[in-house]
Parts: sequence; structure tokens; C-alpha cells
Amino acid sequence: MKSGVTLENFDRSVRPQDDLFGFVNGTWVKNTEMPSDRGRFGSFDKLRESAEAAVHELIEQAAATSAPEGSPKRQVGDLFASFMDTERIEQLGAGALADDLALIDGIASAPDLLRVSGQLTRRGVDGFVDFYSVADAKDSAHNILYVMQAGIGLPDESYYREDDHAELRAKYVEHMTRLLGLAGVDGGQAETVMALETRLAAAHWDRVACRDAVKTYNKLSRAQLEELSPGVDWDAWLDGVGGEARILEPANIEQPSYLTGFAEALRDEPISAWKSWLTWRLVSERAQFLHEAMVDERFDFAGRTLSGIPENKERWKRGVGLVERLIGDAAGQLYVEQHFPPHAKARMEQLVANLVEAYRRDFETLEWMGEETRAKALEKLAAFTPKIGYPKQWKDYSSIAIRADDLIGNIAAATAWEVDRMLSRVGDPIDVDEWFMTPQTVNAYYMPVMNEIVFPAAILQPPFFDVDAEDAVNYGGIGGVIGHEIGHGFDDQGSRYDGDGNLTDWWTEQDRTAFDALAQKLIAQFDQLEPRDAPGNKVNGALTIGENIGDLGGLTIGYKAFQIAQEQTPSPELDGFTGNQRFFIGWAQVWCGKAREAEAKRLLTIDPHSPTDARANVARNLREFAEAFEVSENDGMYLAETDQVRIF
Repeated sequence: MKSGVTLENFDRSVRPQDDLFGFVNGTWVKNTEMPSDRGRFGSFDKLRESAEAAVHELIEQAAATSAPEGSPKRQVGDLFASFMDTERIEQLGAGALADDLALIDGIASAPDLLRVSGQLTRRGVDGFVDFYSVADAKDSAHNILYVMQAGIGLPDESYYREDDHAELRAKYVEHMTRLLGLAGVDGGQAETVMALETRLAAAHWDRVACRDAVKTYNKLSRAQLEELSPGVDWDAWLDGVGGEARILEPANIEQPSYLTGFAEALRDEPISAWKSWLTWRLVSERAQFLHEAMVDERFDFAGRTLSGIPENKERWKRGVGLVERLIGDAAGQLYVEQHFPPHAKARMEQLVANLVEAYRRDFETLEWMGEETRAKALEKLAAFTPKIGYPKQWKDYSSIAIRADDLIGNIAAATAWEVDRMLSRVGDPIDVDEWFMTPQTVNAYYMPVMNEIVFPAAILQPPFFDVDAEDAVNYGGIGGVIGHEIGHGFDDQGSRYDGDGNLTDWWTEQDRTAFDALAQKLIAQFDQLEPRDAPGNKVNGALTIGENIGDLGGLTIGYKAFQIAQEQTPSPELDGFTGNQRFFIGWAQVWCGKAREAEAKRLLTIDPHSPTDARANVARNLREFAEAFEVSENDGMYLAETDQVRIF
């Protein structure tokens, strides 16, 4: 019988009682050289490389066939070919920007600016706002447009104001100067662009506020939107982006004060400054698709400076990434046909059923949850929709004109198709079968407005899921991930949505207070942690609280589900470990990974997930872990019961 434990990764000089992550992954961490094109690398990345290679092979096969025009094979083959045609790309050089630069050059007023910004958004260049359409959080049966803050080039608003980033800001201006020069435009605009981005960043909400489901729900009528942003000609923007007036009647404005700040900047700053800003948005976005000198300069800042990554990815990998980004479902159809066996889906369905049952049993006995909230929590749990493997209906890209010799045109056409898809469905009933990830994506998600958990085919492989392995490691691996995603339905933000996906307060005041107290305790616990890849820096417990609750709940309920599975098939001792020990080993294997120090620091600022070692070692909150490994008060993983956090 296969255990699913990767023994060669173990560091036997470390005790699991002191550091579960180090025990399970330590030898891998010590002996694995970070790939030169990566800022971090681990279990997720290894699977992503595998999926990437599989998709690459499928694309090459597609490109070698004479598939009908508009078919998935023809489209992925032609799009990839256009990215790999370096001879033509070098021949065109920065001249590929000529038409878009001419649009910007013709701007003479604020309405012109908004119209051209919308036009460039249709072509794949972000402007002063980002947007998407999905179920209205207070009318989850219908789609609404969500509008978000944008307009800055550094990773986060804090990069524009914190002293720690002063040196980086200077390097950013130098990078702008060089890249604009390579594009054949005046690099002296960099200081102007930086000043304008700094002003926009001052109006941005921070990342903790942006993850607040209640604060970011601001459903406004068109009249209210115009009152919020005086002087912003929304009709001009709609004309550029190709949207009907109805899409803003109403819309959800996630950060309202940002639009007020933008409106003030639009009134105060000269059109020449805004033209420089939009020119930079264009050049910065397009550089990765232009001649080699521009690609290298962009990577030098975005990769080396921001994340400490020595080398850019091989061109074929970047080409696969572009196909995934623009027409991912077309590649997904090809991937599923060859890489997702039906019996894997059947076993996953059983795992999900046991996780849901474990949550049900848990909710029925939670001491801090009162009867009124408990009943509604059970209703929400019963309404969960699991999606496994791949969608029932694939997106149809056949109307997109993709040519093997027109990379920029392909990007523009595919982006316009997606913009039209998003805008056209505003106000329509939601598509309950829609997926927001492709099946070849190594990840999973919970969608609160649809109350669904989704597990793409590509994550259903070792170390997450081994269809041939015994239960313990599978429940610790993919079981913990399933539990994590279900847990998002009841974390500090997901718990604000009911079983139908509507943003409504279904908790009693007493139960919300009890939950918040536990969440604050977990925040304080993570605030004290330093990632091993960036010692001397602390985790932001408030930023990561949702994912930490997901991890803690996923591990706790995953263990309960494992016990349910053992009611039918008890787990034997294998590889010198009991079933219960292998469960926790399976959890820690999932988080095997390492990061360059620069990337680790960047992620502490922007990533709502904790570092991998902290995620693995969240097990110290479980008395079941202490019992499985006989943890004592002298051990590194020991937490007194009064200090342990147990939400579910």
C-alpha cells in the first residue's frame, strides 16, 4: 500500500515536535537550487511547471496541425506562434506602439483622456480603474459591474509613501526613463509620471481595507457616481471601453474615495501630465511583448529589482502564459482530454463529501456558536456547490480573429472579446456553471457570491492528491485544501455572505463578537512570526487573517474528515508513521517551498497568504497534532491550550 509520503524530503535532524515544516521539507529546502527564473519555488510551482510543460506540448501539437480556423487548436497554435515569432517582433520594434501612441498624442482634453484610456483598456492596457462583472453581492442572482482603484505601477500604495521603499522609488523612476527611451518617447516624462502616480496612490485604500467585503460594497447609481467623481466624463470612458450606459446604472464602486481623489487630480493636473501617465501605462504593459531590449529592461525592474529573480523565464514559458491568460479555456479543453482521468474526479467527490460532513458535525457542536447562527451556518453549508476538474461549458473564443503574425493585434482582439463578455452580461442572471480558473491552473478557490468551491484538474496531483495513495496523506493534502476553501465561506469575510451568496449579516451579535475575538487572537499569533526566507520581518496578521482562518479551519476539519474516512477503512502504520501522523505530514508536504529574500519581503506586503513555513506550522494550534506526535511544553511546536486558536 502506497503511503504518499515523500521521505527523501525529510530532514531527520529536525524533530516534527519542534518544526513540522522543517522536518517534512528541510532536506528539499537545503538541497533544491532556486530556479533562476523564479522568486519562489515549491509544491505549487513544481505542479505548475508540470502543467505548463503539458500545455506547451499540446500547443506545439496544435500548431503542427491544420486545424480549422476558429477552433481551439488553431487559436492556441496561432497565438503561441505569434509570440514566438521573434524575427518579426524585432523587425517591428517599438513601431508596434505607433497606433496607440498616436491615440494618446491626439488627447486634448479630460474627456479625450478618459475616452482613450477606455480604448486602451479594450486593447489590454489598464487605465485609472479596473473592472469586472460577477454576481451582485446583495442580489446574487444577477451580475453587476465592480469598479476598482488602479493607475499605479508599483505593487502597492505603501511603496509610494513608506521610507523603506525610498530607494526602490528612485530605481522605478530610472527604469521609467530607460524604458520610455527605448520606446522612442521622451524619457524625461518619468518624474511627471511618478508624481502623478504618487498622488493616485495617496487616494488608494490599503490592502487590509480592500479585502473588507462590507467596506468595498458600495452600490451607486450613475447620479451618485457622478457626485462622487465630479468632472469625470463617464460617457467618454464608456465610449472608449465599448460599454452601454446601463452598465453604470448601478455599479459597485469598491473604493469610492479613490474616485474622488482621481477626480481632484484630473481637475488639478495638466493634460500633458496625464498624457505622460497614459503613455507610461501603455509602454510598461506592452514592453513584455516587444523587442528584446524592452523585454530585458522591463524584467530588470519587475523581476530582478522587485523580486530578486536573476533571469527571465524562457520564451516558450512566457508564450504559454500568454495563451493561458487570453484564451485559457481553449488550452484547457486540450489539457483535460489527456490529463484528467474520470476516476480521479470520483475520488475527489468522496473527499469533498466527507469534508462537508465533517464541517456539519463540527458546526453542530461548536461551543462558541449559538443556535440561531448554527442553523444558518448549516443551511449555508448544505447549499455549497463543489466543482471539480473542469467546467461543463467551455468559453467559445471562435469569434476572436487570431493571426500567427500579429502578436499585438491578437492581444488587443482577445482582450476586447473579454471586455465585451464582461460588460454584456451586466444585469443578466448569473451563469451558475461559470469557472473563474482554467482546469490547468494549480490552485483552488471559494467564490462567496456563488457559494461554491472549485478545484481545477491540475491541482489534483501529488503532493496534493495521489489517486493511488492511502487516505491519510490525501486528507492532509487535498483534504486540507478542500477544508481551506470551504472554510473561506465562514472566515472573517466569507462569513458575511449567506447560503445564496448575498452579503447580509446572518450572525447574532454575540456570535460575531465571539468569532472576532478568536480572529484577533489568530492575528496576534501571526503578527509575531518571521518567515525563514526573510528573517527580521514580520507577517501581517491582519492582511493574512482570511487565509490563516482558511488554513486553520481546513486542517482542523480535514482531520475530522479523515476520522470519518477511517470509520470505514482504518489507516495502517506505513513508513514508520501512524495514519494520524501521516495526515499532518501530508499537510506539511503541500507547503514545501522557499523564496528569495527580496520576493519574500515583497509578498509580506501584498500577499494575503502567510509564508509557507507558517502555513505548515499552523498545526501547532491543534491538540490532535500534539497528541499524534506527543508534543511537550519544551518543544518548538508547543502551544499551551490557552494560546491555541480553534475556530472550527
